[in-house]
Amino acid sequence: MSSIVSQEWLLERLDHADIVIVDCRFTLGQPEAGKEGYQQGHIPGAFYMDLEKDLSGAIKAHGGRHPLPDLGGFSLLVGSLGIDASKKVVAYDDQGGAMASRLWWMLQFLGHTEGYVLGKGFSAWKAAGLPVTAEVPAAAPRTFSPKVQRHMLASYDEVKDKVERKGTVLVDSREARRYQGLEEAIDPVAGHIPGAKNYFWKEVLDGEGAWKSPEEHKAHFEELQAADEIIVYCGSGVTACPNVLALKQAGFANVKLYSGSWSDWVSYAENPIATGEE
Repeated sequence: MSSIVSQEWLLERLDHADIVIVDCRFTLGQPEAGKEGYQQGHIPGAFYMDLEKDLSGAIKAHGGRHPLPDLGGFSLLVGSLGIDASKKVVAYDDQGGAMASRLWWMLQFLGHTEGYVLGKGFSAWKAAGLPVTAEVPAAAPRTFSPKVQRHMLASYDEVKDKVERKGTVLVDSREARRYQGLEEAIDPVAGHIPGAKNYFWKEVLDGEGAWKSPEEHKAHFEELQAADEIIVYCGSGVTACPNVLALKQAGFANVKLYSGSWSDWVSYAENPIATGEE
């Protein structure tokens, strides 16, 4: 089954006991906007997860702007929402799937393979006249047992060791101008990790903001077919996740997330930085 589900698929299953829906809306620079939007209206039965409070950990000198959360605490949170191995988790946001993909990746990383992302965001759901409520559901807590998939994660040391190594391809998921070093409004240094290829994450979406098909993803990433492994990063490990998901949809197997991403890389003053195209 695809990791992307349609509005129709979810609508037919809103009352199914094996479905848990999670609203991941979050706006960078407006940290309360997502929660406020959820309180005003969300897909019936959906719980809310906050990117910075739930899907990220405490910021330190290194590790990036959105480091992974404590896995024990995150697993307890997931269980408190009624998620265990028997549940299918459907995540959505209103940011092109970036935040929902972060939750999808976190669940995959902890061994929960029944995680999915809604193919269109909340605004599209509402515009289609589908049911919306402000009622917060009651959770029936379960025991979530994490099984960490370490092979899905690329550490800083691993990335540093593999920069420009034959067989390993780094994928930079940020806008072209940030990748090229022409502008940088978030992190202190502009540019990219030497050797990285630029695949802006929003290119996995069509003109209406819906996820493209697996066949389109395969064509989009065709240049990477010969890679032994692909390490994906962005600014802070969030918008890289849609690219990871799309690569998986396209059939790529050895795909890793560099969770610290660019904000971690530039926290080490000695690291090389490239600009322009590769």
